[in-house]
Amino acid sequence: MSTLEQVKHAIEVRPTKPFTDQKPGTSGLRKPTKTFKENQYFENFIQAYFDDLAERNKDKSPTLIVGGDGRHFVREGTRIIIQMAAANNIKKLIVARDAIMSTPSVSCVIRKYGTDGGIVLTASHNPGGINNDYGVKFNIANGGPAPEAVTNSVYDKTRKLTNIRLCPTLINIDLLTLGKHSYEIEGRSIPFEIEIIDSVDDYVQLMKSIFDFDKIRNLLNGDKGNFPIMINALSGVMGPYVLRIFHEELNAKEVVTVKNCENLEDFGGHHPDPNLTYAHELVEDMQNGNYEFGAAFDGDGDRNMILGKGGFFVTPCDSLAVLAANLDVIPYFQKHGVFGYARSMPTSGAVDRVAEKSQKLIYEVPTGWKFFGNLMDSKLISICGEESFGTGSDHIREKDGMWAVLSWLSVLANIDRSVEKILQTHWHTYGRNFFTRYDYEEINGDGPFSMMKRLEDMCTSKELINKTFNTNYGNKQYTVKIMDDFSYTDPVDGSYTEKQGIRVIFTDGSRLVFRLSGTGARGATVRLYVDSYENDPVTYTKDAQEMLKPLISLALEIAQLKEFTGRDKPTVIT
Repeated sequence: MSTLEQVKHAIEVRPTKPFTDQKPGTSGLRKPTKTFKENQYFENFIQAYFDDLAERNKDKSPTLIVGGDGRHFVREGTRIIIQMAAANNIKKLIVARDAIMSTPSVSCVIRKYGTDGGIVLTASHNPGGINNDYGVKFNIANGGPAPEAVTNSVYDKTRKLTNIRLCPTLINIDLLTLGKHSYEIEGRSIPFEIEIIDSVDDYVQLMKSIFDFDKIRNLLNGDKGNFPIMINALSGVMGPYVLRIFHEELNAKEVVTVKNCENLEDFGGHHPDPNLTYAHELVEDMQNGNYEFGAAFDGDGDRNMILGKGGFFVTPCDSLAVLAANLDVIPYFQKHGVFGYARSMPTSGAVDRVAEKSQKLIYEVPTGWKFFGNLMDSKLISICGEESFGTGSDHIREKDGMWAVLSWLSVLANIDRSVEKILQTHWHTYGRNFFTRYDYEEINGDGPFSMMKRLEDMCTSKELINKTFNTNYGNKQYTVKIMDDFSYTDPVDGSYTEKQGIRVIFTDGSRLVFRLSGTGARGATVRLYVDSYENDPVTYTKDAQEMLKPLISLALEIAQLKEFTGRDKPTVIT
């Protein structure tokens, strides 16, 4: 369907006041939903982006993708963006049907249609609803998150903004019917265009070009018998993608049990973060049911959690390493080859072992998917990941939960039908990195910032270098080799990023990392990461929390975490 509306819509210039707190974090701007809905807070941030876009596109009118994870205010926010885009010389908006589009799909569609970028309305794994969180992030033409040069420029403009531009009569846009629409705007020489697309179609086409769906179908319901699996979408954006891929494309409705596949504005009360704490329903189903494989996705579909039979947990660090070691079973990599690997700094060194054995380069970057973009664009890496349940490859420029799940199913179809056996084989080949993350969420007051300042001062003074710590666990001793505040120079464009987390690295290679989260919407979140490598097969089946007790105790001692935060235990343990 294609329509051209003859009525000319007037542009209104509406006065506003700037805000001083619209600095994007690791992945966009996240605040309580009510904050975005009040005092033109949302409109200000969007206007600052459009102003920045105009500066960077002086000779053209940009085309953008718009979609979100379905949380409260996504549809209303999309309609506001439409009104503002028409008044800000945007040539065309390609909008997801009902404004619902996973973050990986946004990246896919940006790259497929060759647009100038996109606006993603999501707070990712944060809870949704009127009393919870909302977010806005911007993607660039390569499909990846906007780099700091862009987000810093947008932030500068938010602090100086005096007016917003919109077409308030551009209302009643049908977001449910696929088609193209054109609108005459006063003062514009060309019409403003909107195209409503089915983003699930585009994304499924991409997945089918990457994976051997016949082989995955044969795994699930083939000559070796049924392979029952459980998928939980946590009431986020992934429901339509799960149903389309597993029940329609793979024709595996009989063996793929799905839960929470209806996208709800408050995620059904779920905290849509696929970890052992918030995806406990999946854990319980795997422990109590006869499923060979289980997976959960976060609110916007870029994160994933993988479980094996009986609830066997695959850490995100191990997941990245196993997939990196077995990319050759996936047709996409058979065709394009495998370049290097990359991980975020807090992620364990498990994938480093794969890189060493395969003689490929490994890159360590700050937390935030935007730091992988240049490496992929320059064909330096093929796969990358973060310990925060994010894994992806160079097929798009976002982490991709469904890609990770289909990759795992490809490995299971080609290597072994047991998740646990695949991990055991991997550890016997490469050794095992024991890893855990402690999250202390929504801490009020200055304690977390004082703690980090003290750790920064210890880096500067070098007072812990060569110091040996004795622990209360056997004869375990740890001597500090390096203590620094991680910084990163991009090998492609030379951009420099500093203050990305305190690292304490011991002489045996064990690591502690302390960071303040950049994805919270309220209070402060302290993250503690603990990583220790073992190459004794006797240890491979041991519990990570038990193995890491000495290091965890030492981390709490060095940071004085309880004293500064007032917390005697973490909110979430991964």
